[in-house]
Amino acid sequence: MVTPIQKPLKKNPQLRTRVPTLPSHLRSRTALFLAAAAAEGRFMLQVCGEPECVSIQYPARDACSHCLSNNLIWQEVSPLGKLIATSTVRTSTSTYFKERMPWRLGTVQLDIGPSVICHLHGDVEVSDNVRLINRLDKSGQSVFLAMPLEDTANQGDDMQLRELTCDPKHRRILITDARNPNCMALANQLLSAGASTVFVGEAEGWRPYQWRRELQRLQGVEVVPLDVTDTTSVKELAAEIGGKVDILINNARFVRPGGIQDRDDIGFAMDEMQVNYFGLMRLAQAFAPGMAGRSADGVNCAVAWVNVLSVYSLINSPAFGSFAASNAAAHSFSQCLRAELATSGIRVVNVYTGPTDDEWHQPLPPPKVPANALARELVKALQNGLEDVYVGDVAKDIRRKFMESPKVLEKELTSLEAL
Repeated sequence: MVTPIQKPLKKNPQLRTRVPTLPSHLRSRTALFLAAAAAEGRFMLQVCGEPECVSIQYPARDACSHCLSNNLIWQEVSPLGKLIATSTVRTSTSTYFKERMPWRLGTVQLDIGPSVICHLHGDVEVSDNVRLINRLDKSGQSVFLAMPLEDTANQGDDMQLRELTCDPKHRRILITDARNPNCMALANQLLSAGASTVFVGEAEGWRPYQWRRELQRLQGVEVVPLDVTDTTSVKELAAEIGGKVDILINNARFVRPGGIQDRDDIGFAMDEMQVNYFGLMRLAQAFAPGMAGRSADGVNCAVAWVNVLSVYSLINSPAFGSFAASNAAAHSFSQCLRAELATSGIRVVNVYTGPTDDEWHQPLPPPKVPANALARELVKALQNGLEDVYVGDVAKDIRRKFMESPKVLEKELTSLEAL
């Protein structure tokens, strides 16, 4: 039975902060497909593509273990099985696991055939029917964890599950833009998920906005001065609270409709780059080093950096062409940030959203993404330890078509804009 985690006491600054360590990250290139599936929370295995074979493969391999065909296709398969053996590791030569003992392992016989050695949730025992989840570990590689079939009390508090997720419970979170219409929904969702403190960055505090008083009345929310276009503002806030931020959510953005020829100058384009790209860079330079140093700091260690991006960062939409270009730059930068934070185990989460329900997307037809839906999916992504999440029908449709053929999608979008 999982013991509920307790909110940590105020830290003694004289005590040593545990140095971040990582589990083994050595994998074959074929096994990286498992990590790609784990980034989106999908349970996928290789299936032989030969009609007379169709056997399911595990572990990942280059040729079918039954017929030696190299026609292996990654497919979503049933994660259900039975736990047939368990073992508890109480000592290890690995620095990462040595600091986290004891650690439970077990063998699960999948209903679809293969047997899998995996990590175990605290609420599963031998002979239990279980479901496997595919998640990223601190090194960014895929691991399987056996979970109860039905949700249990304090399920998210399991130590091994918490190591594979970025659950907001008992963590301190910074939302970078109070003026974004999704800010209230994000703050409410994070507090409901158990966040201990939500810092909300506010630029130009003298300028009123609709939900400011409501935001200030929320227990657990602290409004702090932050302008992502001002290097001094970002550095001053990092100096004040940078050592406390466990999850940073960058929801700051500047959006205006229009592409290239329908703008008289580059003023709006410069504003889009200042907020959407350079703002992200300023935040990363100021906050990332401190977060990287605290990624093994107990219950409220730093775990995640979240970027809210337009799905048009993957493929340009000419109606918002300049905004999409600035998001494409931010998307590329987030991949660089992900690589730099990988050594500390900080997860960079990209939340790709379709057109949102706000004034700048008002002329567009539905479906649009309401603020509450975006907030729910973002918090769910943290709780599930995902790296990439697509919010709204438009984002999911574009992602599917992008995976099929980026060029065909480009032709489709430009053709639609020409009508």
